[in-house]
Amino acid sequence: MFVGPSGCGKSTTLRMIAGLEEISGGDLLIDGKRMNDVPAKARNIAMVFQNYALYPHMTVYDNMAFGLKMQKIAKEVIDERVNWAAQILGLREYLKRKPGALSGGQRQRVALGRAIVREAGVFLMDEPLSNLDAKLRVQMRAEISKLHQKLNTTMIYVTHDQTEARPWRRGL
Repeated sequence: MFVGPSGCGKSTTLRMIAGLEEISGGDLLIDGKRMNDVPAKARNIAMVFQNYALYPHMTVYDNMAFGLKMQKIAKEVIDERVNWAAQILGLREYLKRKPGALSGGQRQRVALGRAIVREAGVFLMDEPLSNLDAKLRVQMRAEISKLHQKLNTTMIYVTHDQTEARPWRRGL
């Protein structure tokens, strides 16, 4: 978890880990391998942003499957991964809906699902709950924590909110 005030470099650090910004000094190691010069698409990293960045004209299924389709993954594999992620995130009944028909929390879960289906080795979350109301943030924090335990993978979470960070002091 990276916690700090706006402008201190939290998101920039995530972007460097993801390969979206150049690392000006030092080495980034993932699983003991130096990643500084590895292109973003080859890093096996999924990123969830604070704005959901969903395609409004696509269904939940298509939003979650989009990255896999771009990678030309087999349709059967895409179906399996999207349905698995939808089950974990409680989105099965919404797969045919478009983002405009979803609540903020459901949209955020779709964004998480889009990252999960990639089966990445590292998940980067850049203030993913900042657009949600306080009650929904509490609920989504719990869901992300459960998801972390279920996936058993590295997650780096960025927030400027000390209150949001406090429940995870013992680990996400």
